[in-house]
Amino acid sequence: MRLRRMTAVWAAKLAEKISVHIFHRQGVTWAGKIALRLDPSILRTLASQVKKDIFIVCGTNGKTTTNNMLCAALEAEGYRVVCNHTGSNMLNGVAAAFALAAGLGGNLKADYACIEIDEASTRRVFPHFKPDYMVLTNLFRDQLDRYGEIDITMNILKKVMQSAPKMKVIVNGDDALSAFLAMDSGNPYVTYGIGQKVMDDSQSHEIREGRFCKKCGALLQYHFYHYSQLGDYVCTGCDFRRPPLDFDAENVEVGDTLAFTVGEEKILANYKGFYNVYNILAAYAAIRTGGIRPDHFNQMLQNFHPENGRMEEFQIEGTRVVLNLAKNPAGFNQNISAVMQDPSEKDIIIVINDNAQDGIDVSWLWDVDFDRFKEDNIHSITVSGIRCQDMRLRMKYVNISSLLEADIETAIRSRIKDGCGNLYVLVNYTALFGTRNILKRLEENG
Repeated sequence: MRLRRMTAVWAAKLAEKISVHIFHRQGVTWAGKIALRLDPSILRTLASQVKKDIFIVCGTNGKTTTNNMLCAALEAEGYRVVCNHTGSNMLNGVAAAFALAAGLGGNLKADYACIEIDEASTRRVFPHFKPDYMVLTNLFRDQLDRYGEIDITMNILKKVMQSAPKMKVIVNGDDALSAFLAMDSGNPYVTYGIGQKVMDDSQSHEIREGRFCKKCGALLQYHFYHYSQLGDYVCTGCDFRRPPLDFDAENVEVGDTLAFTVGEEKILANYKGFYNVYNILAAYAAIRTGGIRPDHFNQMLQNFHPENGRMEEFQIEGTRVVLNLAKNPAGFNQNISAVMQDPSEKDIIIVINDNAQDGIDVSWLWDVDFDRFKEDNIHSITVSGIRCQDMRLRMKYVNISSLLEADIETAIRSRIKDGCGNLYVLVNYTALFGTRNILKRLEENG
């Protein structure tokens, strides 16, 4: 069996290198698929070799950033960690994370594992190992043709939670859907959230999920919203309400940097985007819940550079380019908020694909507040990708003119040549890796 495992590890490492260095494609999925084909028990065996705990991160938005941040926080305290950094979060990607981290002898030397898992894929991963902790970030509507309504995702997660009854859930208490799921599962749980109102959300036109209580069906009343359905809620028909927050972000400051306190701890980060308060807070709550004192957490945040298209910056021929993933209404609206926090003049490219991994139904575009791009500091908007015509039509309906260029590289080169020197590129899922490769190449050749 060990020889079989060694062969699977070698093959996975080789497949990953060939994919990246020869075909210039992300090779993680293929590496995991090959490893499982050669040794179907490899994930179970390697997961059992993690010395301490396995954390998994689930939820619609924020999984990759939260997971990578948690990994970096553990590493900052001197631990060895297995992590699927690239965001390949289905069964093959999870298997690859363990196989690629193993030594050539087929064994794993790791203190912890931080594994992001796609919600629908949890039912395929959990038979291989039972995590010690689950971080549940939020539950928003996402890819209706793949996931269906949120109730389907909640039912999947409830079943896998109950299959690991000792697993502690670290849940976003500001999300009524996530909080109810944690309570209903029967698993032990702790909560994190932002207890007090931070910004005025009264002018938002966001579509808010979970307006009705999952416990009794009555309307939820909100004292305030942070964004989407996140906020302080109470049921008008039963005793369901936002639970007390074990990790409460107070004194929140949002601007060119983010700052907040949790208990006696002051946390600072050089990031934009209010949603990143939740990502940072989730990672902090996870490491604390795991019994680890994060003495170097702020230092980690100073050194942490979001990658894989999460507010990732490039410098190309004098133009600052920021790449960010935006794949559903809640995420896109927060992307728009982050972009509009920058008061300077800016160009914007929006790339929309409809491949299987994106979801072929792009009707979600009509639930995004694109009319917020009407500000005078928007120099230009270019629509690109497979569904660029749909995106252009969406912009027309809010009376915003846009340039049309289906080819992403041509669109980027045009804005670098004729733009204002400050470019934001917002992409959905399958456009991310290719766009990032283009930007890296242009930066290296610039």
